[in-house]
Amino acid sequence: MIRATLDIGSNTLILLVARKDDRGLVQTLCDEAHVVGLGKGLAERGMFRPDRMDAAVEVLAHLAHRARGLGVAPWDIHAVATSAARRALNAQTFFARVQSETGIRVEVISGEEEARLTWRGASGGIEIPQGTVGVVDLGGGSTEVVVGEDGRMGARDSLELGSVRLTERFLQEAPDLAPHRFRPQDLALLRAHVEKTVAQFHWPISPRTLIAVAGTATTLGAMELGLKVWDRDKVHGMRLTRTSLKRWIDRLLDSDAAERRAWAAVSPERADYLLAGACVLDAVAESARRESLRVSDGGVRHGLMVEDLLG
Repeated sequence: MIRATLDIGSNTLILLVARKDDRGLVQTLCDEAHVVGLGKGLAERGMFRPDRMDAAVEVLAHLAHRARGLGVAPWDIHAVATSAARRALNAQTFFARVQSETGIRVEVISGEEEARLTWRGASGGIEIPQGTVGVVDLGGGSTEVVVGEDGRMGARDSLELGSVRLTERFLQEAPDLAPHRFRPQDLALLRAHVEKTVAQFHWPISPRTLIAVAGTATTLGAMELGLKVWDRDKVHGMRLTRTSLKRWIDRLLDSDAAERRAWAAVSPERADYLLAGACVLDAVAESARRESLRVSDGGVRHGLMVEDLLG
């Protein structure tokens, strides 16, 4: 049995293809991510930009071909779209185009459903102690926070915080500084906004373990390890401390675009959004009273796969 899931996020498109063997074990055949920035500029007009739609369709056509080569027809891919699609006024028109040109049928899911799928997909392959677990899924347009215990999901919320969204609102490059640097005062405004928004989520109990999923967390984890080439085995499950996050916030603020891309070598397209993302992760960890996070390469696509293959 082979299945394919597709997560169409505000910044990244990710295809997961997997099979369940005769022993009931899940084997990954493909896990391919492309940073497209579909939600880039969304705040300006409330619509997906034509150039971002064109880029997304090109990548989706490639992913449809990739899935077909592994035995899954494009119309059988379980594809969902998240935060940017919930906000874009032209989302339905765009996804009609996607279906027409690639065969992929896309469902726009709610923030609550996104949080639920993230919860199901976050902890796979990570050994975590018993007790309360929190999951934070930081995307380009929103951040899902979930808390639960013994595999049962409890309180959850979708916060209007995303790395792309925050960067476009607060961190415009400062022409009066060295090229492609950000202003400290703009960062201060961003952090105040993030802290106020994160405070809207009330932890029923401080989690014993906090898991961070999605590209910002994995890229920062790879940077902390000094990786220049992506290595999932090293990043998935690693511990990222708040001390490290604060150090990267300082370094990213005091850097130019070239320096940021060099540090984020495993995913340079995310480089300019990492400062905002690191601030969100730090604020969530502080609110959860945790001094570190476990980094996970899981997420929505894995939650979909768990349901499609294992029920």
